[in-house]
Amino acid sequence: MSSTTTAVPGRPSVPGPGRGGVEPAAAPRMVRQRRRRPGLIALSVALIAAGGLSGALLFTASGERSSVLVVAHDVPVGATITAADLAPASLALDPAVKAVPVTKKSSMVGQRAAVALKAGSLLSPGQVTSVSLVKAGEQLVGVALKPSQLPATRLGPGQKVLIVSTPDPAQAAAGAGAGKAGEPAVVPKTLAATVVAVGVPAPATGVVVVDVAVPAADGPTLAARVATGAVALIIAPQEAG
Repeated sequence: MSSTTTAVPGRPSVPGPGRGGVEPAAAPRMVRQRRRRPGLIALSVALIAAGGLSGALLFTASGERSSVLVVAHDVPVGATITAADLAPASLALDPAVKAVPVTKKSSMVGQRAAVALKAGSLLSPGQVTSVSLVKAGEQLVGVALKPSQLPATRLGPGQKVLIVSTPDPAQAAAGAGAGKAGEPAVVPKTLAATVVAVGVPAPATGVVVVDVAVPAADGPTLAARVATGAVALIIAPQEAG
């Protein structure tokens, strides 16, 4: 039994599969080849290499550490630095930072703190001094004081104070009876001094010994006055800037 194919007007007759016909091949698409730019490739390679080199240099610089000294305990200004006050540390420092190498620890011990040193801070050469708080022409006098004879404010080396001569109670009573009405009260004698060291308060009495530097001419007089206990310590007024 044969079959016939009827042509449709306006449409070409295309043999279908199974009749030995071949479907028409699609028209080939034109592929535009990209144009290579050797200069741009070389520039990219150079930038990548430069970035890698910068990162390597930064890593190397950040990895360089120095063995330096740090403050292990608080040291008040003017106090003598001991070996226990310093500790070694390995830090990555900027070249502009001035630090004391660990190898110079022995030369730091025995020096005095030029400023108040705080625990955990980096020690720099400008923070220590070999100058004593007792200057030429001065004497060091220990002043024993009860809690009522000194302010509650913590004293520190280098602080300017005044040693006030307080009258003996018996002498004060006799003077009050002999004085005339309307006469001005006697101004107590004061002596300017510089705190060199502050001792530890006694557990039972709370008496603390404060070493002060005073002019050599006033040292013996102050020592004799301290022996009577008729003294008090006050903080000197700050000088106007």
